[in-house]
Amino acid sequence: MGSRQPYRGLSRKLVIAFDVGTTYSGASYCVLDPGEVPKILRVARYPAQEHLGGDNKIPSILYYDQQHVVRAAGAEALQERVIEQAEDENWVKVEWWKLHLRAKSLPSSHIKDDDIPPLPEGLNAVRVLSDFMKYLFHCTRSYIVESHASGSDMWQSLEDHIEYVLTHPNGWEGRQQQQIRQAAELAGLVPEGPEGQSRLHLLTEGEASLHFCVTTLFASDSFSTPIACTDDCEEEDATPGYKGVAILDAGGGTVDMSIYSMSLSPSVSVEEIAPAECRLQGSVFVTVRAQQFLKSKLANSQFGTAEMIQQMTNIFDKTTKLGFRSAEDPQYIKFGTRRDSDPEYGIRSGQLKLAGEDIAKLFEPSIEAIAEAFKQQQQASDIPISHAFLVGGYASSDFLFLSLQRHPAFSDTILCRPGTQLNKAVADGAVSFYIDHLVKTRVAKVTYGIPVAVRYVSSRLDHIARKKTKILSFSGQWMLPNAFGSILKKGTRVSEEQESRLRVCRLGESASGCSHISSTISAYSGNLSDAIWMDEEPDSFTKKCTVYADTSKAAKTLSPQTAPSGAEFYRIDYDVVLLFGLTELKAQISWMENGVEMRTPASIAYVED
Repeated sequence: MGSRQPYRGLSRKLVIAFDVGTTYSGASYCVLDPGEVPKILRVARYPAQEHLGGDNKIPSILYYDQQHVVRAAGAEALQERVIEQAEDENWVKVEWWKLHLRAKSLPSSHIKDDDIPPLPEGLNAVRVLSDFMKYLFHCTRSYIVESHASGSDMWQSLEDHIEYVLTHPNGWEGRQQQQIRQAAELAGLVPEGPEGQSRLHLLTEGEASLHFCVTTLFASDSFSTPIACTDDCEEEDATPGYKGVAILDAGGGTVDMSIYSMSLSPSVSVEEIAPAECRLQGSVFVTVRAQQFLKSKLANSQFGTAEMIQQMTNIFDKTTKLGFRSAEDPQYIKFGTRRDSDPEYGIRSGQLKLAGEDIAKLFEPSIEAIAEAFKQQQQASDIPISHAFLVGGYASSDFLFLSLQRHPAFSDTILCRPGTQLNKAVADGAVSFYIDHLVKTRVAKVTYGIPVAVRYVSSRLDHIARKKTKILSFSGQWMLPNAFGSILKKGTRVSEEQESRLRVCRLGESASGCSHISSTISAYSGNLSDAIWMDEEPDSFTKKCTVYADTSKAAKTLSPQTAPSGAEFYRIDYDVVLLFGLTELKAQISWMENGVEMRTPASIAYVED
């Protein structure tokens, strides 16, 4: 990739990105100076971080007291004095809390409620996220003030105009994005209201990782020379000079997969070419399976107590899991003293011996989930995937990386991982997204549309089959409910400026009945190429959100109409205009007035999971 261009803005600006992960979190930032080439920097120092060896990330852990006041967070929560005080004063440790925010639409049959540590009674995940964001903010502010010349003056001049990029897993949707925005306000990152919200930019972890890879990894010779499509590409879809590149961001809770077509010459051009995938199969679930395995293996042993199993699980998570490479090598969990033995269960001198093949089985669900999702994306892509890049904290597992390299799903793809900085891709990439904004086209994950009623046609067989459901409208026409008006089909590529719209109407007994409108946006996840009726596959339709708009200006121009019964009614025809090509859904309502299109902003209320 060519060198980054100087910042063209007219005034100095500070951009901060928070990568809040299931197990670890971090922050990156950039001071944008007019005429200067932007440089992405990391918050490389946190309180008590030396306890972790000076990493650029901190544990996503908080301690709350009984009044729900945060008493410790991050690396400080791992200090011995804090742990001792927590026990003495009955503080509650909160970890893996990000999983409580997960989209319920994600496949999660392998997750039981007991697998995820519960939140303290009276606290929800949004509140915990806000508290952790507040902690990250204070750490970031301290680092910037201490690390830059005249850092305090710089911070004071920029703190009221900071732009934030907040990342989330690929599988999180509008509801989760809304919760992140709410948490950012609660944390005091921005003031309440539209002006403050405009300084928050949400981004998937997959796309953030893509930006990281483009700016740090793709400058090699293998990516500098464009290649043409292979002969088996369809002519109309082939894009000469582009390569198919997959980004696999393997974290603590989720594994995010995104596929892009990319050309680095003469300038960088990136398009998403398949619906992004997300699997709840991050590294924490290897630990969950290990705990279940240890419970079963040691059920009748003197070392099978809940406390001992938890101790062994913690040791497995911090040592055994990280160092595991081959199913042929036995593994050990050193948990006790030389006097702790139970040879029948493989315990000698305070060590539990485990067969390598048993450890390998704990990784298999993650490996197969990643491979399955990758194959799905390959099938949806119209160009071959030449390279796949494995990043994220879970990518540091040699066994995961080597197993994926050997997996048939990657037989025609070069799977790579950066030599260093595996767990810093998202935060750095999020800042790069704000500066470089490489991806201009994204792909719809599902088919979006609006539940509508259609005029009953007595000659159509599908209408006859639904004759008993017809209803009489204000206009005197018989209508059939449960129809689906498609707006955007799954797999469609949409640019950031591209609008998707559907013409609908609203009838009312009075003009005021048309002054405020609402339209439900639903998603179809079935296999039909053209879903028409929602009653055919009811389980495949999910209500995503409702779009609300004030159309009182349009209502004032309406004239009464007369139904065959003689009753008067009012009708407003309007378009629901949606922009799916952005990192967040945006909506507008438009209508025609004296031959001129009029528009009004629309608010979006997402459905509770």
